[in-house]
Amino acid sequence: MTVTSCDTDLETLTLTLVSDFSAPVERVWRLWSDPRVLEGWWGPPTYPATVEEHDLVPGGAVTYYMTGPQGDRHHGWWKVVAVSPPTSLEFVDGFADADGTPSEKLRNTTRVEISEHDGGTRMVTRSTFASEEEMRQLMGMGMEEGMREAAGQIDALLRD
Repeated sequence: MTVTSCDTDLETLTLTLVSDFSAPVERVWRLWSDPRVLEGWWGPPTYPATVEEHDLVPGGAVTYYMTGPQGDRHHGWWKVVAVSPPTSLEFVDGFADADGTPSEKLRNTTRVEISEHDGGTRMVTRSTFASEEEMRQLMGMGMEEGMREAAGQIDALLRD
């Protein structure tokens, strides 16, 4: 299984997902850098993502929506803070309304670190929340389970 661990820490307001892969670092980096590959896993299996904009540079944006089983759409966005291919990425992540306008509520900052590990690659994805209230609200919406399910799709993508 891809996911090695998934831990929430209310003291540091973080959710940390650790995943290990047999693929090389550069191939794991494509999970983030290629919008068509990102679509293959960003979102749980029942809510696949469609990436509309993908500008993975500091100050750039990624916009997407996830489509639910009944055809409902849920829009989201990233504001890219830092990027150092093929080993790290940092972005602010949030929701958007139906026309794609970013919401200022329920945002978090996500830092991704990709490194060689045990003959393969380890990816650590750490989301940091602005407050305990926002963290609890996002956890209540299923963020942890969604991240686990989303990451569970990665092995198949790396084999292709």
